[in-house]
Amino acid sequence: QVQLVESGGGLVQAGDSLRLSCAASGRSSAMGWFRQGSGKEREFVAAIRWTGRNTYYANSVKGRFTISRDNAKNTVYLQMNSLKPEDTAVYYCAATTAVWGTWSGSSPSLYDYWGQGTQVTVSS
Repeated sequence: QVQLVESGGGLVQAGDSLRLSCAASGRSSAMGWFRQGSGKEREFVAAIRWTGRNTYYANSVKGRFTISRDNAKNTVYLQMNSLKPEDTAVYYCAATTAVWGTWSGSSPSLYDYWGQGTQVTVSS
């Protein structure tokens, strides 16, 4: 069982930056970030494998968000730059212990563990 705790959310203005953190209680093969806006389905944001060499991004955040991990701390980060009002959502961290060659982490069903979420609000 892996427990995940997110932090770093808040209220910012459009164009600002935020860094989210997700601390895991144990090792995972890959971790990801998803978000869910009010009245919307949960959507993929970014994912990263244990080695850190493989990262995956949703088109909507590519070039603005960067996912990284510190394996010594079992922590994954999401650096969010040039934030837009449409980035407003609850951001969830997820982890899995199973990956394979074609794994890209873009579906919630690929993850075994989830955090409670952290709110990110971007005002215009």
